Amino acid sequence: MKVLVIGSGGREHALSWKIGKSGIVDEVFCAPGNGGIARDAICVDIPAEDIRGLLKFVRDNAVDLTVVGPEMPLVAGIVDAFQAENIPVFGPERRASRLEGSKIFAKEYMQKASIPTARFGVFTDAVKAGNYIREVDFPVVVKADGLAAGKGVIVTSTKNEALAAIDEILVGKSFGDAGTSIVVEERLIGEEASFIAICDGEHIIPLASSQDHKPALDNDQGPNTGGMGAYSPAPVLDESSYGEVLDKILYPLIHTMKNDGIVYRGVIYAGLMMTRTGPFVLEFNARMGDPETQPLLMRLKSDIVPVLAEVANHGSIKGMNLVWEEGPSVCVVLASGGYPGSYEKGKVIDGIEEAEKIEGVKVFHAGTRLRDDMIVTSGGRVLGVTASGDNLKASIDKAYRAVSRISFENMHYRKDIGHKALKRLT
Repeated sequence: MKVLVIGSGGREHALSWKIGKSGIVDEVFCAPGNGGIARDAICVDIPAEDIRGLLKFVRDNAVDLTVVGPEMPLVAGIVDAFQAENIPVFGPERRASRLEGSKIFAKEYMQKASIPTARFGVFTDAVKAGNYIREVDFPVVVKADGLAAGKGVIVTSTKNEALAAIDEILVGKSFGDAGTSIVVEERLIGEEASFIAICDGEHIIPLASSQDHKPALDNDQGPNTGGMGAYSPAPVLDESSYGEVLDKILYPLIHTMKNDGIVYRGVIYAGLMMTRTGPFVLEFNARMGDPETQPLLMRLKSDIVPVLAEVANHGSIKGMNLVWEEGPSVCVVLASGGYPGSYEKGKVIDGIEEAEKIEGVKVFHAGTRLRDDMIVTSGGRVLGVTASGDNLKASIDKAYRAVSRISFENMHYRKDIGHKALKRLT
């Protein structure tokens, strides 16, 4: 079996690596891939948004299954294009992907399906948004409606901060066209968690729980990023919460969408806030999380390919399941200095091989490329140093021990990945 993974980040490296371990897969391609993915798959120099070029490659190379990693090609309709030519592809169609492509669309579906979520308002006018903020009696979060690489969310504590966020997005156009419309919603109190599942349009296989770390700095300080680290499982999501997410959030969502003629096939990701009264949805994504995918796939004992292929071929995953290692896994993201703002590229990376000599460690590449047989930086998030151990503390210690062996100019990382979970376990 030949499989093509589309994308170039840490998530796609983890997918390529895991798919390559399948007993039914002979060859793994990744388009466009990166400097590290080239060690685990055959990289193909086709951009993730070049749908026509990807279609031609799949036809010319008799690829049996295509797995779409990032959100941009999903929102652009890559799955619809592949399906129109009867080519098996894993991922939600364009209409279903709007759950991630438009926060307004997602909030409207949460209302329609009676899914617990924060109170909100939708605005295109800065004056009207400002008036709303002055009237409400709760702190707010200001979100750009469209895709902003995980950075289009500004969490505020005061009305002045919220008003400044509105000006930044609607007037200053800090997120471009993604911020033409905004959602202003109640700031929920609790702990965030990621609930990721695979759906065939009717049935759901939940993945193990995980937790991302969005802010750039320790103790959840600094601007939001695409994610500075993650771990699995997440103690904040216990068994009862798991059932609640399925029964009150995911199944109502996919059934409501199906009633509207939108069959949701692919990954559904609920970004949750675990409040005192239960889980509330912060956002939906139409793909696996990055960096959550890295620790999740490190823990996955099962072959994921049969599940992906069943969904891609419009089959049923009813009765199928995934088995997980008991031990936790932790991913620490190494970023370029300045990220999520401006940063320099082309910095030589040393120590990856030394880090991977530690048993239970895998370094997933996100923003890297090959230059004269050297691995150099090419993005904001550069590497995801991922480690598995017998317990959470052992996994955290192992991950940071591996991190200490890696270096590049202006390397930045959080030093508290997993600490929230440790507090819950002690």
